[in-house]
Amino acid sequence: MPLARSLSVTSLSGLEEWDEEFELEDAVLFEIAWEVANKVGGIYTVIQTKARLTAEEWGENYFLVGPYVESNVRTQVELIEPTNPVLKRTIDKMNSSGCKVYFGRWLIEGSPYVVLIDVGFTAWSLDRWKSELWDLGAIGVPWFDREANDAVLFGFLTAWLLGEFAAQSEEPPHIVAHFHEWLAGLGLVLCRKRQLPVATIFTTHATLLGRYLCAGSVDFYNNLSKFNVDKEAGDRQIYHRYCLERAAAHCAHVFTTVSQITAIEAEHLLKRKPDIVTPNGLNVKKFSAMHEFQNLHAQSKSRIQEFVRGHFYGHLDFNLDKCLFLFIAGRYEFSNKGADIFLEALARLNYLLRVNHSDVTVITFFIMPARTNNFNVETLKGQAVRKQLWDTAHTVKERFGKKLYESLLVGQLPDVAKMLDKEDFTIMKRAIFATQRQSQPPICTHNMLDDSSDPILNSVRRIGLFNSSADRVKIIFHPEFLSSTSPLLPMDYEEFVRGCHLGVFPSYYEPWGYTPAECTVMGIPSISTNLSGFGCFMEEHIADPSAYGIYILDRRYKGVDESCNQLTSFLFQFCKQSRRQRIIQRNRTERLSDLLDWRYLGRYYIAARHMALAKAFPDTFIYEPHEPSSATGFRYPRPASVPPSPSLSRHSSPHHSEAEEDEDERYDEDLEAEKDRVNIRQPYTATKNKTSANLEADENEDDAVANDKI
Repeated sequence: MPLARSLSVTSLSGLEEWDEEFELEDAVLFEIAWEVANKVGGIYTVIQTKARLTAEEWGENYFLVGPYVESNVRTQVELIEPTNPVLKRTIDKMNSSGCKVYFGRWLIEGSPYVVLIDVGFTAWSLDRWKSELWDLGAIGVPWFDREANDAVLFGFLTAWLLGEFAAQSEEPPHIVAHFHEWLAGLGLVLCRKRQLPVATIFTTHATLLGRYLCAGSVDFYNNLSKFNVDKEAGDRQIYHRYCLERAAAHCAHVFTTVSQITAIEAEHLLKRKPDIVTPNGLNVKKFSAMHEFQNLHAQSKSRIQEFVRGHFYGHLDFNLDKCLFLFIAGRYEFSNKGADIFLEALARLNYLLRVNHSDVTVITFFIMPARTNNFNVETLKGQAVRKQLWDTAHTVKERFGKKLYESLLVGQLPDVAKMLDKEDFTIMKRAIFATQRQSQPPICTHNMLDDSSDPILNSVRRIGLFNSSADRVKIIFHPEFLSSTSPLLPMDYEEFVRGCHLGVFPSYYEPWGYTPAECTVMGIPSISTNLSGFGCFMEEHIADPSAYGIYILDRRYKGVDESCNQLTSFLFQFCKQSRRQRIIQRNRTERLSDLLDWRYLGRYYIAARHMALAKAFPDTFIYEPHEPSSATGFRYPRPASVPPSPSLSRHSSPHHSEAEEDEDERYDEDLEAEKDRVNIRQPYTATKNKTSANLEADENEDDAVANDKI
């Protein structure tokens, strides 16, 4: 199914002619989500990272609304008195009517105001509100679905909050309420049913039914138009949740999704085409010099190497300087996240590296939280042995240094043969004997509760990658989130990502994909798919993604075996890169970070809010977006120098390496960076004609195409 271009396309030039000049002084924005100051999944990251930009735009008139969770509030929220008099009257009225509503500042970048509602305190109203929901839309919520019960309570309370705010306002208010996901969607439905003066926006970050269907191993994307959605939702016992999500999508003034691939999914499963796509961004920290993020990579890599030295003690028969660190991270959705195809590709990569007598060793980390009861004893022992060897080496070094110092004091050159005595050799021999190990290095760093049925461990048993000396591909399964306080691998996730060489995310179902996006802003190449929002976004805006370290795996138009072969090829070609080529590629990857900055992607949320205001209050706000003038989107041209990946090189002569070195000499980091900089439009510009920078970018793209033809 082709990705049809429309107003909802995430082209950076798509908003070029849209009017962004809106007077917001008398408007108030409420952003409502279950993950406000409550980390559950990716929506938390979206709201947390976007808060600063939105707070800058709306100032004192921006309020986030979420559930009150005491453990989170203690560490993340500073409770204060409401500064807005209307909101203060609203909260006081609700609290006097049997609610518990709190107000404060969320202690994140931007320090946005938050309104937190204690849903448990009003649980006595659940049956009454369920009955009202049934009368309203014939949606029945079963008693045993606690998450759906919370959604009912949260929905009625948020609608109460918005209605009370409108009632307490002295002048007719212009309220914008942005609801995220089905858990908050009921509040939107109630706003429309009660005809509140609220401009509503609903964003689905992933459809409920889509996630369930993909987890069930169906050919999802080729059968989108054939599903009986009511039956499928009923078979999976999520019909009531699906109804809440679909009702919110249809009642909203503006309906948005986070990617073009999810827009197609929503059109078929929720039966409404999104008005606009709002891609997810990040707060990008730019360094003053290009080499700074490369230094961070080197520092974090050395810390991972220390862990590897301990994990593989007794079997450290490979060169750590020729080691590549790959990783996959995220929710433990074995098929949806592509862990199944990744493991199969690793087995094939292992074969290719062995038959080609490669001196490269690939160590792959699976960072996916699962049920465990503690660290693996053998894994902890490895780190203890490594530390003991380090202490032994320091002891011998100090003894050697003292003897050397005394020899130099008396004016004699030291006799190296006498510098180490029998005691030194005894200490070192005992340390070496302590590293002897009869078993293979462990695959899993923890004791799994369901070891026999764990999908990753069962796949490892099937493909036979047991970290043996003969294998060029090693696997480490770390079934919990990374933490700097861990006694095993004391690194935060960001530090760990910076130390790796490649992130691999061959997802089958990934509405956006924050993991490859985070890799990009940290200058780490990644593999994504054309079924992920991130992959589609990059494919649209970069003429040659692989040259920039963004490898796009085709999982839409190819079978599983073909996709697995393509992934194996990507991995094998990456292993053939020289160190210089990897450095060049990391430089290029990091330059793409501007594409993912909220300063640029935030404008799609701005457009959605303006569109909602114009629909809800047509007498006050006017919004007339234009169709994008270009049908191809705005694309980074191919880099001026030859891409560093050997798979993209056109040389086939026996002197391939010499030719490649000659081509590398064409690489000029400063020149390439300068050319790439003009391919990003400045944020929040609304000009009807192309600027000189845009024209220069077009000329650069034409030059790149001409160079390719030559």
